[in-house]
Amino acid sequence: MHFPAEANNFQVEHVSIIRNSYLQLFGKELLQALPPTQEQFAIQLFYAPFAVVSHNTAPDPIFNYANLKALELFEFSWEEFTSLPSRLSAEPANQSERNRLLSKVTKTGYIDNYEGIRIAKSGQRFVIKNATVWNLSDCNGLYKGQAACFKEWEFLFPVKACRT
Repeated sequence: MHFPAEANNFQVEHVSIIRNSYLQLFGKELLQALPPTQEQFAIQLFYAPFAVVSHNTAPDPIFNYANLKALELFEFSWEEFTSLPSRLSAEPANQSERNRLLSKVTKTGYIDNYEGIRIAKSGQRFVIKNATVWNLSDCNGLYKGQAACFKEWEFLFPVKACRT
C-alpha cells in the first residue's frame, strides 16, 4: 500500500472499509462534516486533526494505514509505519494490556473510552485517551483487521532513549 496521495485517491478503498465498519458499528460517521464523495472523505480523513490507524489480519498484525496526525505522533514515515508490527506501538511492559484490549475488540466488535500508553519512534511516550478501537470488515463481512481513532493524547516526560 502506498502513501495516501492524489495518485492513489488517498487509499480510498481501504478508507472505505474503515469508514463503513465504523458506521456499521457506531451508527455515525467518523467525520463530522460529511464530504460528498468517498475520495473526498479519504482526503479529509488523511488530514483530520485526530489520529486514525489500522492494522491487517496477519498473525503478528502490521499497520496498514495511518493518517497524517498519527504519522506525526508516532514520528514515522508512511513506509516505516506500514511495515511496523502494531504491537510495537506499545512498549513491552504495556503489550499484555494492549493484547487484552485487542482480544476484547475481536470478541465484541469494538471498544470506546480506551486509554493506554504508546511510544513514538524517538522514544517519546504518550497516553492516548478516549480511543475507539473497532473491527474492520469489507462489504461481504470478511474480517480485514482493526482500526483505532483517538482525538486526545498527552505526552509523558522525560523522553526515553530512541527506538532502533
